[in-house]
Amino acid sequence: MCPRSLHKFRWTVNRDLYEQTNSLVNVSGTDSSFVPVEQAYQVSVRVEQNQLLLDWSIRDGYYLYRDRFKFNAVDANSQLSRPIFTAGKVKWDEYFEAELEVYYRQTTVILPFKTDAEQLEIQMESQGCADAGLCYPPFKQWLTVDLTNGIAEISATPSISAKAAKATDSDPSEVSLLWILTFALAGGMILNLMPCVFPVLSIKAMSFAMTHQTDQSKRSHGLAYTAGVVSSFVAIAAVMLSLRAAGEAIGWGFQLQSPLFVIFLIYLFFVMGLAFSGYLEIGSGLMSVGQSADNDDSLPSSFMTGVLATTIASPCTAPFMGPALGYAIAQPSYVALLVFAFLGLGMALPFVLLTWIPSLSNKLPRPGQWMDTFKQFLAFPLYLTAVWLLWVAGRQTSVDVAATVVAGLVLIAMAIWLWKLKQASGVTRSKTLAALCIAMALTVPVMSVSKSQEPPLWQPYSEELLGELRQAGKPVFVNLTADWCITCLVNERVAIGSDAFYQSLAENNITYLKGDWTNNDAKITKLLNQYQRSGVPLYLMYPNGPGEAEILPQILLKPMIAAAINRAK
Repeated sequence: MCPRSLHKFRWTVNRDLYEQTNSLVNVSGTDSSFVPVEQAYQVSVRVEQNQLLLDWSIRDGYYLYRDRFKFNAVDANSQLSRPIFTAGKVKWDEYFEAELEVYYRQTTVILPFKTDAEQLEIQMESQGCADAGLCYPPFKQWLTVDLTNGIAEISATPSISAKAAKATDSDPSEVSLLWILTFALAGGMILNLMPCVFPVLSIKAMSFAMTHQTDQSKRSHGLAYTAGVVSSFVAIAAVMLSLRAAGEAIGWGFQLQSPLFVIFLIYLFFVMGLAFSGYLEIGSGLMSVGQSADNDDSLPSSFMTGVLATTIASPCTAPFMGPALGYAIAQPSYVALLVFAFLGLGMALPFVLLTWIPSLSNKLPRPGQWMDTFKQFLAFPLYLTAVWLLWVAGRQTSVDVAATVVAGLVLIAMAIWLWKLKQASGVTRSKTLAALCIAMALTVPVMSVSKSQEPPLWQPYSEELLGELRQAGKPVFVNLTADWCITCLVNERVAIGSDAFYQSLAENNITYLKGDWTNNDAKITKLLNQYQRSGVPLYLMYPNGPGEAEILPQILLKPMIAAAINRAK
């Protein structure tokens, strides 16, 4: 639910917002920009015997949906028949999650009509997307055709007659700020039910069953928690609006587009899960778990709980949040911040009601062993959220980054074990080793993310490419490997993964081909059999000019590679 809602919102924009935005930046990392909708899709009109021929010209890299065309006559005395479409291209659409018929480059829609008037006015609606990832909202245009001379005019705004007709029929898409704030409040409340937020809120609520605070103290904690949630929402909104003003095409959850932030959340959910499972005690300053019964002054604890709840809620979009967020980013900054503040208020509202209405807190179950069991059970939604975020990080980067994150989780678990080992038996230097494990857990994924963003310095192996290079007499180094081959991985780290290796290949104009045998590949198997090998690794160095390939040892060292490169010149 969370990733799907986030995906749909991230790449759609409110129509009013789009009309106020000059350009949108392509988030794929290129220098191109998304063009305004009226430049992406241009239409011209021809009039032929009681029918209109609407010719759409579609910009390269953009397309229009067939089933999103709508035509309505403004004048009640004019009638439009069913439009006639040309055949389009069927493709799987990620936004609507279905196979839809779309049009690239150009299409013509034939629109039959009947009218006794000399002028025909039609409201047209269309919707399209860019292959690079942006889906435009439905785009409305008003077409006015003078039937006496066949002249047609297209406008982005309705004419006076169209406005008069529209005045009798309210547009449900135009909603007031009051309704938007209601949506924001409801969406924030539902956000508490998300698997990442619910455990934290539950533990905070149960802390009241274990304490004997006064009503005034409980209300103070409720206000502190609310301040933490609302201020965090407003801070995220301020950053988002500032980036949008700078030209970035971002929306709610923009921080999740950073793999490093996603990795931070993975670590956070994992540590929280360990705390809920009882393997780790986190101070009350983070989650108010284990708060002392006499500690009535820990208002910063409740504030930080609100900050934490907002942070871990960032991957999710609850129902009713979409319209509120779409409206917010299309408005002036003070209105947008008000909407986000209501989102935070809605998220904090259940806890506020619990602290300000004594009868509700009195209905909480009595303390007992079940609370510890329930807390341990709540760890599993946190673990599952960490698994989902790990998948997100892998999709953003590579499986190598995902593996380093898992290794980081192991290092965190080892650091906790070393810390407890010191406390239990007084083992020396375990505190230093624990700190070293934490440092490695933080640095290794960062280095892996940076490396994953670098373009590969090799080309995928194919029989055709190797044949072309050999026919041209060019030297080639072939590496047949697999992800599950430990020897292959060691060789790539020790001998054929250094900057000096790639520099030597470039200086000698040697093409590097890598064949991935992780999954069955008949062409790679054929090459292995050609050299009497039944598995990987296999390293082949083809010389400059005609000649047979030199088979290198399965265990490589840098001097071996250097010598083979010299022989291949």
